[in-house]
Amino acid sequence: MQALTEQEPLLTESVDGIVRITLNRPERRNALSLGLMQTMIERFRAIGSSNEAKVVVLAAAGKVFCSGHDLSELRARSEADYRDIFDTCIELMSTIENIPQPVIAEVQGMATAAGCQLAATCDLVIASEDASFATPGVRIGLFCSTPMVALSRVVGRKRALEMLLTGTPIDAQTAVEWGLANRAVPGDELKETTTRLARDIAEASSYVVGVGKRAFYEQIEMAERDAYAHTKEVMTANSLAEDAQEGIGAFLEKRKPCWRER
Repeated sequence: MQALTEQEPLLTESVDGIVRITLNRPERRNALSLGLMQTMIERFRAIGSSNEAKVVVLAAAGKVFCSGHDLSELRARSEADYRDIFDTCIELMSTIENIPQPVIAEVQGMATAAGCQLAATCDLVIASEDASFATPGVRIGLFCSTPMVALSRVVGRKRALEMLLTGTPIDAQTAVEWGLANRAVPGDELKETTTRLARDIAEASSYVVGVGKRAFYEQIEMAERDAYAHTKEVMTANSLAEDAQEGIGAFLEKRKPCWRER
């Protein structure tokens, strides 16, 4: 996977199975234009079908992670235009969740509105200590209704409603305490910390990681009894996989496993 030129709104590079995607519209605070979201969908789908990609890091150029939708596209448009924009946004979030590779958001600066939704949708979030998260749409007359889907599922009802109804940002440490971020680190350690986490994940069988990620999202909305019934079947099938047998054997034999990715 080749890196794109710096003029591109989305940069991609791949090293040792870790794919780094960088939002590259710093002059627009990395706003999610329709075109950018469409490109992101294509890029994530390509990664999802790759046998080489193990983990994805979603980063951003400049001082802002993502300011949400490009507001210049939300003035004086038709109903069909608005529906297309929000359909595409939902498709992007679903694509991130559905690819087998874990996606880590590397958040610096602000993540607001659909940018907060983007971070909340990623499987893991590492934030710089100066990062902040907000859903301020209520202040401009456009309630963050689609962002609240991802947000409410990671921070819970009361905290989500506080963010949605007030638009007040929360800092990185609060985001960690509320479950929106995994950890907050000094800004000069952000990339290193994210990369180290990605490498830790990449050491496992990408086939098994993909099985686990899919099962996690399948069971999370189920009743406990149904979740156990479903994950029992997942573990049974996983136990029969070559990588499960290789991993168990390697552990018992005190050696490093040789993954076959199946």
